[in-house]
Amino acid sequence: MRVVPIILSGGSGAGLSPLLCASNPKKFPRFGTPHSLIQETALLCRSDAFDPRPIVVGEDEPRFLLAQELADIGLEADILLAPVARNTCAAIAAGCLQAVARDPEAVVLVLAADHFISDTAAFARAVEAGVWDAMLGFLVTFGVKPDRPATGYGYIEPSAIQYGNSFEVASFIAKPTAEAAADYVARGFLWNTGNLLFQAKTFLAELARLAPEIASATSSAFADAQSDLGFLRLGRLAYSQAPSISVDDAIMERTRCATVLPVDVQWSDVGSWDDVSSLCQADGDGHAVVGDGVVLDGRGNLIHSEHQLVAVLGLDNIADITTKDSMPVASRERASEVKGHVTQREAEGRWQTREAPQMPRSWGNYEQLDAGPGYQVKRLTINSSGISSPQKYQHCSGHWVLVRGEVEVTIGDRVLRVSSGESFYIRSGESHRLANDGGEPAVLIEVQTGSDLGDDDIIRPEDVYNRPATEALDAVT
Repeated sequence: MRVVPIILSGGSGAGLSPLLCASNPKKFPRFGTPHSLIQETALLCRSDAFDPRPIVVGEDEPRFLLAQELADIGLEADILLAPVARNTCAAIAAGCLQAVARDPEAVVLVLAADHFISDTAAFARAVEAGVWDAMLGFLVTFGVKPDRPATGYGYIEPSAIQYGNSFEVASFIAKPTAEAAADYVARGFLWNTGNLLFQAKTFLAELARLAPEIASATSSAFADAQSDLGFLRLGRLAYSQAPSISVDDAIMERTRCATVLPVDVQWSDVGSWDDVSSLCQADGDGHAVVGDGVVLDGRGNLIHSEHQLVAVLGLDNIADITTKDSMPVASRERASEVKGHVTQREAEGRWQTREAPQMPRSWGNYEQLDAGPGYQVKRLTINSSGISSPQKYQHCSGHWVLVRGEVEVTIGDRVLRVSSGESFYIRSGESHRLANDGGEPAVLIEVQTGSDLGDDDIIRPEDVYNRPATEALDAVT
């Protein structure tokens, strides 16, 4: 029997501010690795031990980017879209319902899309070792042997009672103090990775017993699910009724079926900039650099800059996280406190805390280059085969210049073929759409002028992507 991966693709990674935000969650950027974290997670499950078609439970807005990330590594998946965030228990329940629909006896492996495990082969062997325990009716969690007394992770205390290859869980422990963490490591406690292995039907039975409200809501949401452009949308009304609670709180800490399987692999939840530095290839002076950075006369620095050159001179053990519109600098040990700075900026209404410099969209992405009273400038990338919905501006106009590729532009009843170096103009009130049927991405610069440059200025008579009304819009959607 092949194990079916269930990949949980929610969360934003607030601990990695200011790089990450709601529109640029942790699972998509690269952190000095050749693949994004969600790709790394999916690639963990490429051996013969796994079903080649995973189940991914994700969010609505980044669904096309999610599908593209998987397609880029040659993977097709059942992608379930949760209409609202309801934490891990409801998401796992939805994934299990899909697994049972495919195979009533399915064994599933629950993985977070934004964690990192270095040794794929060792992890696959650990999963194979835990399958028998799962078939016996246990809910198996994976516990990593700590290499330091970390305070950012939860811990699991294994008991001396062994079932197959796993041990009965004596207790789950939340993130401890430094002193307590050192004691736990000395006593052989394990880091709680949150990775789980069990028969889907076993989990659903425990869910019905211990958290019947979640079981009822997710079951109804799955029954009401609708297929939409290759995705499976869970029923919004029913799913919204599920209590928002983690799987540990709802099930794992209350069930009598929990066991822990010790695994000896490098694992990280990539929840801090120190975790990011551990993924990077440090140089001889201990510097971890992602993007365009240089360090002179220093040691142990972390530099992350994708948009501009950052030069550091004569400093030790700092973290410099440079984005297009922000550049916090902190000592490495205090880098996690940057999240508090971002929270304060969010309270002030700063758009940078909500939107990434480059915003992914179903047709490609856009980036705001400049803005001022009565104007804004954007760079848009239209993917090959990308197409926008027909739309019109109510109070602004746009001048567009194509700088790479070729696009078909429909303005009212006119259809134009626009090549690199050519431009076109969209007046207020004119219906328009863009399509790229070429073999390479097309890049345009748009200059908008008018009295209202916000998303609410857009009228869309037809949406080819079936987005809910609440989804954020942009100048070309």
